[in-house]
Amino acid sequence: MNLASVTGKNWILKKFNQEDISYLKDAHFLDEITSRLLAIRKIKKNEIQNYLSPSIKNILPNPFILKDMDLAVKRTVAAILSKQKIGIFGDYDVDGATSTALLGKYFGKINQDFEIYIPDRKTEGYGPSEKGFKNLIEKRVKLIFTVDCGTMAFQAVEFAQKQKIDVLILDHHQSEASLPKAYSIVNPNRLDDNSHLNYLCAAGVCFMFLVALNKELRKKNWFLDNKIEEPNLISYLDLVSLGTVCDVVPLVGLNRAIVKQGLKIIKNKINIGIKTILEICKIENNPSTYDLGYVIGPRINAGGRVGKCSHGANLLLNSDAKQSFKLATELDSYNKERQLLESNLLKNVLEKGIKNSNDPVLILDGNNWHEGIIGIVASRIKDKYNKPTIIISVKNNIGKASARSVLGFDIGSVIISAAQKGMLLKGGGHKMAGGFTISMEKLEEFKDYVNKKFLTLNVNLDKQKNFYIDSFISPSALNVDFYSKIDILSPFGSGNPEPKFVIENLKIINSKIVGGKHVKSILLGPDGSNIKTIAFNAVDNDIGAYLLNKNKKTFNIAGKLSLNEWRGEKNVEFIIDDISVNKNIKTKVPSSNG
Repeated sequence: MNLASVTGKNWILKKFNQEDISYLKDAHFLDEITSRLLAIRKIKKNEIQNYLSPSIKNILPNPFILKDMDLAVKRTVAAILSKQKIGIFGDYDVDGATSTALLGKYFGKINQDFEIYIPDRKTEGYGPSEKGFKNLIEKRVKLIFTVDCGTMAFQAVEFAQKQKIDVLILDHHQSEASLPKAYSIVNPNRLDDNSHLNYLCAAGVCFMFLVALNKELRKKNWFLDNKIEEPNLISYLDLVSLGTVCDVVPLVGLNRAIVKQGLKIIKNKINIGIKTILEICKIENNPSTYDLGYVIGPRINAGGRVGKCSHGANLLLNSDAKQSFKLATELDSYNKERQLLESNLLKNVLEKGIKNSNDPVLILDGNNWHEGIIGIVASRIKDKYNKPTIIISVKNNIGKASARSVLGFDIGSVIISAAQKGMLLKGGGHKMAGGFTISMEKLEEFKDYVNKKFLTLNVNLDKQKNFYIDSFISPSALNVDFYSKIDILSPFGSGNPEPKFVIENLKIINSKIVGGKHVKSILLGPDGSNIKTIAFNAVDNDIGAYLLNKNKKTFNIAGKLSLNEWRGEKNVEFIIDDISVNKNIKTKVPSSNG
């Protein structure tokens, strides 16, 4: 009897309180499954209504609770009143592109002159630089915003000061107590910020800034006096939701309301750039968080990875259909190029062998590895070996690195700490991802530091092998009505995971490879029903191997539901995340994990 899943994961049934289910059914008139899923999530009683119907109006806090927001608004209003040209320095990823587009859309709407600058990932690296600021200043910019970057940009800010240019930083990356001497730094992850909005991405911070700026201009009667229509900020939530999903920040509180509303706006195809990508990718029905994270996001990112860093931001800013089609088509092509580069580099890295595999943190380096791809490869290796992974591309004895982490190990703070100790030339990041530049003479010192740091935190990697299940369901649950009940809890993502289900005692009727890497199957249920399933990217793993072998044993599947629409017809499919044979489900699990 095989008691392990084919992927080696421990299947654990999440805990819930039956009293909570009874309360939810009685007080909110909810069905059994919705009540159970809410009980598992441990939503507080006074937050249930906002969770079920997340509304920007009900959740949006006063934007001035963010540290330095008043200064940022004051300086921007002064620039608008005196018609000073504004520069926007954005990061090259999706969060940076959406943040840049947000400010650009707003300034364009109010006839404010602005210029954008996105640094080249390969030649300039992450964050503000003297080169980038100089470029903006040469274009007569008198005020510079940095978005999704800048919190640790000491040298660039100092350069701007010497040129008598004020810098406003709108960011969300982790910081230290020491900050650049910018005019303002709006960042909910500042150590002295008490807004409790540290879960926002940069696009979320930029949205809060625009809410505050709009409020101040309205207060001054600026829109009426200048006969300018006040921008409808709600219409910008498509950009904010795209940045939020792609930066994998928690879909809780304000973020969840943003994405819920943002998906509705994306459906209405207000932003020409987003509309064009959806059309190119043949997404005709209701876009989902999956489409944002795995279809639109990679294409916005693709330009930055292959040397066309401003393409993504320009597409999102564009209002010309012909130009948008050109940019979107190029980005789609770059994404295909990125996929090939990624595949080749991953193969290259794995062929080299994973050195120091006993180390808790994998740190791998190679000459001239493509800097636009190393982050994705780090993520793939992290998933494969269940260890924090850092990939370093080396040129002229200087390494540029991307890092990806596991739960419990804050890689961003470790990188910042190492930079403060002089081991890195520069660096920063989030809990789960980061990047840095290092002189290779410091590599062994850095490796030693990171691994010792990991060991002191007592991170339990075994927990990463746990696969948490919300409920068992029967094959008959694969219908539109049941799916609709589950969908009430959407949008799903980090912090609000998609419910996972188990269907037991199945047999294979037929399995085939689709799209070159996915496995599509029809399974026979114990009640004689047929179940349509798909296992993504499974051709080269144990799940795909099991399904394609057409094993005659009965088995169980674990995964989630997906709604497919084609020519008005709707059907529910099961997405397989794992398979087990005669699997024992553990019912005891700490409440913190459930």
